Amino acid sequence: MSSNKNFSESTTYRYALALYELAKESSNLEKIEEEVMSLIELISLNADFRSLINDPTGKKKEQINIIRIICEKYKFNEILTKFLCFLSSNRRIFFLEKILKSFLSLCSNKRGEINATLSSSKKLNEQELINIQKELSQNFTSKVKLNYRFEPNLIGGLIIQVGSVMIDTSIKNKLKKLETKMIEV
Repeated sequence: MSSNKNFSESTTYRYALALYELAKESSNLEKIEEEVMSLIELISLNADFRSLINDPTGKKKEQINIIRIICEKYKFNEILTKFLCFLSSNRRIFFLEKILKSFLSLCSNKRGEINATLSSSKKLNEQELINIQKELSQNFTSKVKLNYRFEPNLIGGLIIQVGSVMIDTSIKNKLKKLETKMIEV
């Protein structure tokens, strides 16, 4: 099982790196990065497209034709279109979402950004997110890319994770600690 996981991680990284190099070489990195974000959103929102890329029994020609139609509809860059067709023809399209996320992570890392995850018990507005992002960027002396999730089950507070550093001020966590202390007594 772990060898399959390593295979998929190393494969996705290699494909993501290839796409990154092609995009950078053609001076289309920013455009392709935006298109990749759109494609990830399409995968998450469209069950038909998701089943197309996850179907290992699909015919190559049909998959490639559908991919070309989608790329034309969304006016994707030629490099991204050819890359998607290449994945399909090599039977690697089932890795697409992982490859695209790896590509975005690679782009972020090359810009020197640090990825952080923020979970909050209340919905934060855009200004609050910007302020938190600025504060984290100052504390970590690097630009922080913030991935925000609203999680009402935290009851109150925030959880921020930057790399291996985690700050948990949630009431849920405080209640767990209190429960553990009460059990020990």
